[in-house]
Amino acid sequence: HLLLFFLFVGPFSCLASYSRATELLYSLNEGLPAGVLIGSLAEDLRLVPRAGRQDPRPQLPEGARAERTPPLSFSLASRGLSGQYVTLDNRSGELHTSAQEIDREALCLEGGGGAAWGGSISVSSSPSSDSCLLLLDVLVLPQEYFRFVKVKIAIRDVNDNAPQFPVSQISVWVPENAPVNTRLAIEHPAMDPDVGTNGVQTYRLLDYHRVFTLDVEENENGERTPYLIVMGLLDRETQDQYLSIIVAEDGGSPPLLGSATLTIGITDINDNCPLFTDSQINVTVFGNATVGTPVAAVQAVDRDLGTNAQITYSYSQKVPQASKDLFHLDETTGVIKLFSKIGGSVLETHKLTILANGPGCIPAVTTALVTIIKVIFRPPEIVPRYIANEVDGIVYLKEVEPVNTPIAFFTIRDPEGKYKVNCYLDGEGPFRLSPYKPYNNEYLLETTKPMDYELQQFYEIAVVAWNSEGFHVKKIIKVQLLDDNDNAPIFLQPLLELTIEENNAPNAFLTKLYATDADSGERGQVSYFLGPDAPSYFSLDSVTGILTVSTQLDREEKEKYRYTVRAVDSGKPPRESVATVALTVLDKNDNSPRFINKDFSFFVPENFPGYGEIGVISVTDADAGRNGWVALSVVNQSDIFVIDTGKGMLRAKVSLDREQQSSYTLWVEAVDGGEPALSSTAKITILLLDINDNPPLVLFPQSNMSYLLVLPSTLPGSPVTEVYAVDKDTGMNAVIAYSIIGRRGPRPESFRIDPKTGNITLEEALLQTDYGLHRLLVKVSDHGYPEPLHSTVMVNLFVNDTVSNESYIESLLRKEPEINVEEKEPQISIEPTHRKVESVSCVPTLVALSVISLGSITLVTGMGIYICLRRGKKHHRQDENLEVQIPLKGKIDLHMRERKPVAISNI
Repeated sequence: HLLLFFLFVGPFSCLASYSRATELLYSLNEGLPAGVLIGSLAEDLRLVPRAGRQDPRPQLPEGARAERTPPLSFSLASRGLSGQYVTLDNRSGELHTSAQEIDREALCLEGGGGAAWGGSISVSSSPSSDSCLLLLDVLVLPQEYFRFVKVKIAIRDVNDNAPQFPVSQISVWVPENAPVNTRLAIEHPAMDPDVGTNGVQTYRLLDYHRVFTLDVEENENGERTPYLIVMGLLDRETQDQYLSIIVAEDGGSPPLLGSATLTIGITDINDNCPLFTDSQINVTVFGNATVGTPVAAVQAVDRDLGTNAQITYSYSQKVPQASKDLFHLDETTGVIKLFSKIGGSVLETHKLTILANGPGCIPAVTTALVTIIKVIFRPPEIVPRYIANEVDGIVYLKEVEPVNTPIAFFTIRDPEGKYKVNCYLDGEGPFRLSPYKPYNNEYLLETTKPMDYELQQFYEIAVVAWNSEGFHVKKIIKVQLLDDNDNAPIFLQPLLELTIEENNAPNAFLTKLYATDADSGERGQVSYFLGPDAPSYFSLDSVTGILTVSTQLDREEKEKYRYTVRAVDSGKPPRESVATVALTVLDKNDNSPRFINKDFSFFVPENFPGYGEIGVISVTDADAGRNGWVALSVVNQSDIFVIDTGKGMLRAKVSLDREQQSSYTLWVEAVDGGEPALSSTAKITILLLDINDNPPLVLFPQSNMSYLLVLPSTLPGSPVTEVYAVDKDTGMNAVIAYSIIGRRGPRPESFRIDPKTGNITLEEALLQTDYGLHRLLVKVSDHGYPEPLHSTVMVNLFVNDTVSNESYIESLLRKEPEINVEEKEPQISIEPTHRKVESVSCVPTLVALSVISLGSITLVTGMGIYICLRRGKKHHRQDENLEVQIPLKGKIDLHMRERKPVAISNI
């Protein structure tokens, strides 16, 4: 549905050339889905032709129109709340509903009235008093067709809300004497957010109970209020409440309903008077009845409630005063009691007229006819004589009284002395009534069992006497026990098992002791005290029994405490009981793991096998449980070493060689299992012990093929050469001894070797027959344990004046010598050193070497001239790395050694 009208505003004086304002009004139902067409601004503003209508704009040629006519553009001047509910096509100018559904009730309640333009919401009186408007400002461009359009969209109400009562239970009170056609407004009428006919139109009841109906009144604002109308007589005593359902119905199609429970309560009025159940009662009373004996009771009923039903009883004025004095009437309960003793002159029959009085009522009347029966014989008499303490008819006994404690004597007699009288004890309790011999009619009342105040404090018994004529008399005896301090306090728990975390705050609460004492009064008041074995830092409040600890507890210092507490009552003498407190201090992770030593040192033989056990790293943690679990790990050099967490065993992953590294320093970290975890570290030093795994290494001579020229003029005792060797081991494994174990030559025994220094000296003067090659097989041995290791080297000495034929000497060296090995071992004093020469032997050695050096220079020069004059060239010597390893027994074996060959001709 579309309502369209145009309001053209005349041009203003300053904007007359380009400004026109237009107002459009549309209407649509609430709750429409997205995409519903509201209207086309372009068509409704006649900016484009409708179907079958010509375009009002000037017609141009096709080419000029394409060039000069720009396209229309529509846009919202501002996007307010209204812009959320509609979409505007910028080209076609079509308005559609947006994805946000329009709810008129929510929209208009939020928008309010009198809102401004520019995308707002307004509740307006146009076109109707219930209008809800969306206000939009739309700009139309370009400038040739500029419009400032105000668009109003009226939201029509749809019956989408059912009436609803503000409360589910509605109560209305009606007096029971309300006349017919009485009107009572029902509070909390139903509300319906819809407007007009869609709002609440009528009310009805589902059950009128034949005495009610409903009417609806409408005020000036159009609000409808339901009224309850009484259509019949009400009686609260017959029915005091009516239940029904009130239904509110709107005017939609189809109509929607709302309901609530209506409770109609009938209030009481004083419309009933008291009525007696009996018009007359007949009773009899014996002439010997005691004062206070109930004689009769009258009862009247008033069906009203509250003060309307209050009844008071009274005698009629017709009742004689003598009867009123003899019988007392309770005005509230209607009980008639004997007020005075019946004398001999009292009438035998009394007619008592009794009135029941109600507020605003005529009294109801009943009659009580009392007949007095005179007694001819007097009953027996009971005369008590108390032994125990008696005050105002109450006998007081201590609970600690022994068995057979006498209470009282009773004398039983017949006043007329004609009849035999018997008696017995009536009631329950530890008592006995027995004849007291040798007297007649004398009886003794005494206890039969120990009495306990805590079990029962009061007894009521009676001594009953009767004669042969059947007359009975009863004497009531009340016995009150007196409490004694015969009960000690009792702890609810004789053993209190408590726990507390260590490092507690000072004066920390532990528990509240509670002991009970069955005695009464001061004898049952309990105080609490610590036992003598309790440590001084525990405190116990004597009144409240609150147990605290004043200091901070340390589980590692002491984990369990066990001491006694006492509960003492206030009796005389006081009684007490003892309970035991067993306190366990719970662990907290407050101790870091502790190594037994800050530094650990282990001595391990080299070549120790991989994953062999080096040693145990002992660590402890004073905490308990998970807090005391310790995990060990190697911080550095974890690629070489590993540690077992469980045993603390340190192991090396690989075999260790002292010659490569003689010691290792690593750090081991211990981490406990607490939260948060605590840790500590320790330094581990591993020193490798040497084992004899390296034989001596001969450094000089460097080859078995080298030789040395020895001049025949060499003096005896002069050093000729030396054997120099080192051992990578240490200690005794590195102490080296030299010995000649094989000789070959003209007279090889002419040379000797120093077992300590390895110096070879000439022992005897050389003769003409000593010329030639002397070969000495030298054994270089260490002093290792369990078996020494050794190496051998061939020392070649060529005795001659010069070296005239070097190739000849070399050919001799290449021949494998036949050398007999000597079994003699060198005898030296052992000193742990590598190769050290005694300082006392240094001077003569240097002198001898100097002399030999000068001769060697001369010899080398001459041999160089000789070599140059030789015909042909010498064959190039092959590089050999030979070292002779000759065992102590057997033939000589020549083995290749990784030594660079050096030919030594002289020193």
